[in-house]
Amino acid sequence: MPRFSVIVPAYQVQAYLHECLESVLSQSYDDLELIAVDDGSPDACGAVIDEFAARDPRVRAVHLPENTGLGRARNAGMERATGDYLVFLDGDDTLTPDALLAIADRLKETGDPDVLVYDYARTYWSGEAVRNRAAAELTERGPAPFRLADRPGLLNLLMVAWNKAYRREFVEHAGFSFPPGYYEDTPWTYPVLMAAESVATLDRVCVHYRQRRDGGILRTTSERHFDVFDQYDRVFAYLDEHPGLAHWRPVLFRRMVDHLVTVYARRDRLPRGTRAAFLRRARAHYRRHRAPGASVPARARVHHTLVRFGLHRTYRVLRLASALHRRAAGAAGGLLRALRSAALLLHYRVQRLLPLRADRAVFTARADGGHGGGPGALEAAFRAVAPHIRTAWVTRPEHPGHPHAVPPGPRTAAYWTALARSTYLVSDTGFDPRLVKRKGQVLVRTQPGTPLGHTGLDLLGRPAAARDTDFARLLEDVDRWDYVVSANLHSTLTWERAYPGRYTTLEYGQPRTDPLHTATAADVAGAREALGIPEGAVAILYAPVHRDHHRAQRTRRPLLDLERVVRRLGPRFVVLARTRHPLGAPLANASGRVVDVTGHPSVASLCLASDVLVTDCSPLVFDYAGLDRPIVLCADAREAYEAARGAYVDLRAFPPGAVVDGEDELIDVFATGHWRGAHSARRRAAFRARFCPYDDGRVAERVVRRVVFGETCLPPVVPLHERRPVPSAAAAFEGPPPLATVPQQSGGPSAVTDRV
Repeated sequence: MPRFSVIVPAYQVQAYLHECLESVLSQSYDDLELIAVDDGSPDACGAVIDEFAARDPRVRAVHLPENTGLGRARNAGMERATGDYLVFLDGDDTLTPDALLAIADRLKETGDPDVLVYDYARTYWSGEAVRNRAAAELTERGPAPFRLADRPGLLNLLMVAWNKAYRREFVEHAGFSFPPGYYEDTPWTYPVLMAAESVATLDRVCVHYRQRRDGGILRTTSERHFDVFDQYDRVFAYLDEHPGLAHWRPVLFRRMVDHLVTVYARRDRLPRGTRAAFLRRARAHYRRHRAPGASVPARARVHHTLVRFGLHRTYRVLRLASALHRRAAGAAGGLLRALRSAALLLHYRVQRLLPLRADRAVFTARADGGHGGGPGALEAAFRAVAPHIRTAWVTRPEHPGHPHAVPPGPRTAAYWTALARSTYLVSDTGFDPRLVKRKGQVLVRTQPGTPLGHTGLDLLGRPAAARDTDFARLLEDVDRWDYVVSANLHSTLTWERAYPGRYTTLEYGQPRTDPLHTATAADVAGAREALGIPEGAVAILYAPVHRDHHRAQRTRRPLLDLERVVRRLGPRFVVLARTRHPLGAPLANASGRVVDVTGHPSVASLCLASDVLVTDCSPLVFDYAGLDRPIVLCADAREAYEAARGAYVDLRAFPPGAVVDGEDELIDVFATGHWRGAHSARRRAAFRARFCPYDDGRVAERVVRRVVFGETCLPPVVPLHERRPVPSAAAAFEGPPPLATVPQQSGGPSAVTDRV
């Protein structure tokens, strides 16, 4: 008897069925049977099912002589099921990696409940994926399992069969089956949840719910959408047969009316000329199943009134009036925005006539950088070295709360006043293109890291990476720069070619690495504690580069199977995954040792908390090298990245540590200890000498002293072997790894000639 019977009905989904079945058979938890039901499909679904059945004994092929519909096809699968639990999956959807393992673990934790409800993500044909908006209902709240009465909010989830696992004995004892017709999930899901003695939840995306470009059955215009009335008749008939469930009648009545309104209002469901008949039948159902005490939210009262009285013409009038109102409001809003913008620009012109404030500095950073990065380090140095200068941030709404913030965005007078009157403007991204640089203003550009992939004018021959870059505007922005902060000679030569201008290059190091070199053991411990890293664990920071070619060919999972990696390495290892995952949802995590840190606001904290960096082509490798912690280069996707964007540095030819090709080699490097061996340390030392010669925690201070005070004799660079190293938890746990003395360039930035 297998643990799971996965039932997949298939009808006209030949293009997606292979991926669906493969997602089941490739699960890490393989105690399952896959019952694939060919529902009389006229395409190649039957042949695909037979192909899988021939190659894998876990697949049971069922061929129905004619098309019976989704509900009866599922029933045919249930009749042949032998597993402990039933799992339904539509033929064009897929299970996420390790989904069945996570479900099995949760079932065991909660004592094998009657029903386990898990989450899903809608995946669109464009590659976009969005997690269920009601996912909060699945979080753990109190003991589990429970009854539906304890968590009625579960009814706010999508009422479908495929986001739940059902104990087969419970289903058979209760006699549940799917009815014919459209909306067959309705008279299945409500009774199942109400009748279940024990329910549990799993806050994890287990199903990718495909949103096909040509639409599914429910987006097909047909009179079969009238089946929704019969399905709700079945729901209320079930309540009549079970008087103990009568208290659910008001809730289900309200859900029914909302559902009927949805079907009626969708333009792609009911054929032309049938809407009035649909609304008349909805009115009859309203009167037949109306329950005392069925409260209606204020925002839904209009729709309920329309259904109650069958006001088809009234609905059409209201819909037309609503459309006219939206257009009028949009036009009025556009006019107001235009007037406001003109007023702000006039304010900006007036402010430019007033004297500059020598004691003002404004900072801005990339949208995903918040108040950090190079500008963040320079702002801290301004306040420490030049305290007479008042600093302010141009923040975005998603990064509120900075103590020195200008009200966000170019829609405020304070923003334009700051741009017009401040002497110092610091950014790692472009300021507003409408900025008019005044005589006496100083604009400092901190570039976003050491360049690895092509940038600036070097993207002219790479349209896939350049995308919508406006090169003329880019050069206009370059012409406003006074200083560009460069991390090393490689960066200097690259910036001056890719961003040609009359600015002065300050080859002083990378300001954003200062927090990495001034951190203490307490800072490292605090960063690890905030991320929940167990004491003594080896934390692997996995940070692959964001690939431009993924915009056209997106992946639905990280480049590495992180769960497999941590399972093979053992309980001492955890992974901090910064993958810019395209799902818009947390990474699937069955073990608890893969932490999704994609949205973490501080990359510096992630670096301090980790003991080793695993990456492919990410520019983060240059910052991390200065920490003198191990780096493992996973170069299996290097060619695709370089083909799309190009690369200034061949990391494989000049690696910062161990180099692996693929997942198995990565596991072997950690298992054998080569990730932190002497050979890797020598590579890291040479890499650091070339790309991190000035990073010692005082880069931002040197920049401020030069820009504000004009100093040319600056504090010398302290070589790594003379500095107190930033401790790593793994080093403390295992003893120090082999180190090589780092060759340093003599003189430091005080001996560097500014390049124009």
